[in-house]
Amino acid sequence: MFLHSGCQIAISPDTKYFAVDWLGVEVTRATLGIIGMGNIGYKVAQRAKAFEMKILYHNRNQRKKEEEQAVGAHYCEKMEDLLQQSDFVMLAPNLTPETCKLIGKRELGLMKRTATLINISRGAVIDQDALVEALQKKVIMAAALDVTDPEPLPRDHPLLKLNNIIITPHIGTATVQAIRMMAEEAIANMLAVLNGQPIPSEVFPK
Repeated sequence: MFLHSGCQIAISPDTKYFAVDWLGVEVTRATLGIIGMGNIGYKVAQRAKAFEMKILYHNRNQRKKEEEQAVGAHYCEKMEDLLQQSDFVMLAPNLTPETCKLIGKRELGLMKRTATLINISRGAVIDQDALVEALQKKVIMAAALDVTDPEPLPRDHPLLKLNNIIITPHIGTATVQAIRMMAEEAIANMLAVLNGQPIPSEVFPK
């Protein structure tokens, strides 16, 4: 939000000066809660460590102790504990029947009023009606969504009318390098199947 609105101020024809009391939220040493500590969630934790963030995570299974220690992550068996303590909550679980609308009115109400919710998973992981209400009533400070349900949102959707949210068009992997690596990985999997070899990226290993 800070970067987006700052850009608008910087380029606005009405801007005559920059306010000195226009302040954002510090990431360094803040608490990041990651829900869904798979490969993507763990990569996020690795990057967050560089900002000296306190990292909490909730996952179906606790990661190995050496993996936790490598990024300084602390396991929360109860998602509620993570929600109550985190300054930033990042959603990175797979979308399953169990995780559909994982974050709803109750969960948003457990978060700090100064917290930001970030979704890099799938739009349906959040109850969007509950999120609209939470942002309107300042139950949480802000949200940043790379995914929505549906994509794109209808042009009259209430999320698009709020000033405490950033929505991007599902561009988390939208780089030339990432798309190339994804294509190469898919080709490697197909060749392994055709040659009767172990599948490098098998989703459900035997």
